[in-house]
Amino acid sequence: MPESSATDGRDDLERQLTLAEKRMASIREIGAAIGSTLDLDRLLSLVMSKTTELMEADRSTLFLLDDEKQELWSKVLQGTEFREIRVQVGEGLAGAVAKSGRTLNIKDAYKDPRFNQEWDRRSGFHTRSVLCQPMKNTRGRLIGVIQVLNKKDGYFTVDDESLLAAITAQAAVSIENSKLYLSVVSKNIELLETQEKLKQKMGELDLLYETEREISRARSLEELLDSIIAKAMTLLNVEAGSVLLLEEGRNQLYFKSALGEKGEEAKKFRVQVGEGIVGCVVEKGAPLIVNQADKDPRHSSDIAARIGFTVRNAIAVPLASDGKIIGALELLNKRGVGATFSSEDLKILTLISVQANRAIDMALRREEAEKADRLATIGQMLSGVIHDFKTPMTIISGYVQLLAREEEPKEREEFSGAILKQLDMLSNMTRELLAFARGESNILIRRVFLHKFVEEMEEYLRPEFRGKGISFDVALKYRGVAYMDENKMKRIFYNISRNAIEAMPNGGRFEIRVECDGTNAVFLFSDSGGGVPDEIAPRLFDSFVTHGKKGGTGLGLAIVKKFADEHNGSVAFESTLGVGTTFTVKIPVGAEVSPEDKTIEP
Repeated sequence: MPESSATDGRDDLERQLTLAEKRMASIREIGAAIGSTLDLDRLLSLVMSKTTELMEADRSTLFLLDDEKQELWSKVLQGTEFREIRVQVGEGLAGAVAKSGRTLNIKDAYKDPRFNQEWDRRSGFHTRSVLCQPMKNTRGRLIGVIQVLNKKDGYFTVDDESLLAAITAQAAVSIENSKLYLSVVSKNIELLETQEKLKQKMGELDLLYETEREISRARSLEELLDSIIAKAMTLLNVEAGSVLLLEEGRNQLYFKSALGEKGEEAKKFRVQVGEGIVGCVVEKGAPLIVNQADKDPRHSSDIAARIGFTVRNAIAVPLASDGKIIGALELLNKRGVGATFSSEDLKILTLISVQANRAIDMALRREEAEKADRLATIGQMLSGVIHDFKTPMTIISGYVQLLAREEEPKEREEFSGAILKQLDMLSNMTRELLAFARGESNILIRRVFLHKFVEEMEEYLRPEFRGKGISFDVALKYRGVAYMDENKMKRIFYNISRNAIEAMPNGGRFEIRVECDGTNAVFLFSDSGGGVPDEIAPRLFDSFVTHGKKGGTGLGLAIVKKFADEHNGSVAFESTLGVGTTFTVKIPVGAEVSPEDKTIEP
């Protein structure tokens, strides 16, 4: 072999070796480059740049497959900006490779009918040779196409095809990793968003739960609304909140509850319906968000100035009861620089307003029920008072008639004294009822001879039993002295005796016994009525407890218990259904009454 031929052979081998080393170095550079980022846009740019350099071409484009739209897409550099291009699968050379899944190596693009010359006309680029390689993932599924244009020293060779295949395989792994990373990031973002939404929903549920608890234990509507507003302010992160209600019979709103700066000052003012943001909400019956209060004509700077509070933004929802607008719930000034109210805030506030509606509605109904109960109680008390007054009035009437016919001065004086005595009793009964209603305690202790007291009470009570088929007996076993309030003891006798008469509508037997157990004067009142029902026995001495009595007030035995307690005495009962009841009242024979409650007379 000639020496020149041998030299040419060595030179050619060295060039191939140098080229192979260069290509291996470039492949390593591509590997390092595409392994340095998971950002898909940057990854595509790196792959195209290194591929163009390694393939000794004018330009390269890496297309990714959009499975859903069946399109190839890529971002190409035009000037200083990237522009996204899209090609349908089957369209152009890259689309043909995506459809067939096979490599395409063309020496003259303009001679191939699949080449779309429109791209060259648009860009001003002239395409000569083209090498297109399908890009598949590890499962053999097509994920894109790499297209290299215009080999600088001729045409793309078989070696170029092998090199591009190696680059494509490496790029496919990196792109899959990038997609997986982006998918994980996306899922994490979705998870964080879901967690945030869940946290918000939990906050809403906590608010509802806490509100339900407050509704059941709040002592007043103001206390309940304060609690609801405080929770709403915390949940929506605002500076102030209030509930305004319509004044009955007037076209004005008043602050039922107001929290935050100037809350107490706000309660002094009234707002006309239609005036300001909250007035508009009540007038229209629709929620409202105002994020630039100073530029919104519905905002009343006059109201804010009167209260001394600057409003930046506001959100308000109407409150209703039985289908009628009764007021509004308003929150002011979202905390945070540039913070504004959103539709999500409105959803939360609407949810809170439902709870506020329930609370207000329940409070209004409770107030109405309490008013009705008070009226019923007053009616019952008046009925009882009239019934109690009936006996003294009957006696007075009788004595007045006798007085009118009597001419003897002595007899007239006796009748007058009897009338005055009954009038004193009426006056005492009135004072006792008022004192009982007010919870007052005022007892006048004096030395009383029991035989005289009991004889007087027998004379007073006997007409009550007359004509009712009830035998009335008095057994005076103790005739000594007791220190007591005579008028209040008369009420004890009368109330228990009246109870006995009502317990024996078909007649029976009633007995009063007076005894002494050494320290107490013991008064026993026994009837043969139907007995005390089990359902009211534990509450028999409570106010307004009554059973089966026409016109009964349930106050008689409550007054007996109060008067016995004021004497430091006691009252108890024993009862058998169908047999009868015995009440036992014990009063100390000495003057054992609390000093602050008594006045003692000899």
